[in-house]
Parts: sequence; C-alpha cells; structure tokens
Amino acid sequence: YRPIGEVVVHAASRRLTALTLDNLDDLSRPCRSCVSWELDPVAAQRAQDSGDVALEKEAWLSAVLLGRGSCGFVAYTGSQPIGHVLYAPPSMVPRAASFPTSPVSPDAILLVTAFVQPEQHGAGVGRSLVQAAAKDLLQRGTRAIEAFGDARWERPACLLPAEYLSVLGFQIVRPHDRWPRFRLDLRSTVNWREDVEVAVERVLGSVVREPALRPV
Repeated sequence: YRPIGEVVVHAASRRLTALTLDNLDDLSRPCRSCVSWELDPVAAQRAQDSGDVALEKEAWLSAVLLGRGSCGFVAYTGSQPIGHVLYAPPSMVPRAASFPTSPVSPDAILLVTAFVQPEQHGAGVGRSLVQAAAKDLLQRGTRAIEAFGDARWERPACLLPAEYLSVLGFQIVRPHDRWPRFRLDLRSTVNWREDVEVAVERVLGSVVREPALRPV
C-alpha cells in the first residue's frame, strides 16, 4: 500500500503527516531511540549494547513500509513535532508475543504506541492521531485495531494507559490485572452506503476530549 500523506485537522496550524524514513527523526526521543517493540528482547539488548538502535529502528520501519505500507503518523504544530502514533501487523512486532494476553487477533493491526508532548495534553492531538490511523486502516480493509493497555500506568512509557484506550472506544477482549488487551472494531458501523470519513466519526464519535495528564 502507498503511505497516505498529509492530513489536515481542524486545529490552528496543526497537521498530521504519514511516518516515513524522511521524518523518522521527528519521533520523540524515547521512541526514536527504542526498539523494545520492534525486536525480540535478545536482539533489542544486542542493539543497545552495540549502539545500533537508530539503524535497527530505520530497518524495521523500512520493512513495514515495504511490506504493509503506512504504519504511523507524526503530528506537527507548524514545523514542530508534537506527537506520533505507530501501528503494525503483530507479526512485525516481536514484543507482542511476550504479553500474557497475547496473541493479537489475526484480523487486527496492533496499535504499538503513541505519544503527545505534555504541553499538548488535552488538545485533541492523541484523538486525531488515532482517527488518522483508523481512517488509513479502514481504507485498506482492516477489521480492527488492538492494543495492550497498562492498567497501572503512572508515567509515559511504551504502553498506553488502559483508561485512555477505554475513553477512545476500545473494548477489553482479554482481561488482565495489569496488561489487558483491547480491541476497536473498525467495520461494525460500516455498510456499503457509508464512506470512510463517516465511519471513523461513528467509531470514535464518543470521544469528546482527552483525559488530562495522559501521554496521548
């Protein structure tokens, strides 16, 4: 699939751009220099020890783009990156297999992680990023997005807060006291007369505003 390009959102000077190798460096520093999702634990540690994390991140993104197409968006205010979202087939996210609530359903794409700069919390950036991902995946025939949540989330990390996923409309499909697995069915509200834009608004229409003090 060809990565979709720029998405204009209804906010002053804010835009969302598909993640590519050209703007990979616009990911937040923790995510740009982390491959805990992209590699199995042994390979990730090897990359850390050798200092090859940046190269491994690039190689992973290149493989996903070539094999599956777009897999993320970066949000900007003007030219300043303010957040991002990453998603990919679970087969391309080795860490997914390590969770007690795995595996991800075969008809779903995994929402890997998302981040919004603290000064932008509550401004709808996270919602816009997830909506852009949903629109992209709906256009490509994906049935659902799944994600592992952290029920004890306290600070920004690789996992999203379970509470936040619930606010976005995700439903728990595999309960766990720490790492429940969530699902957002992208096609349950779509029929042959509805276009993608309407479908996205119906799926995520219950989101009025973002919870305060959340990473996305």
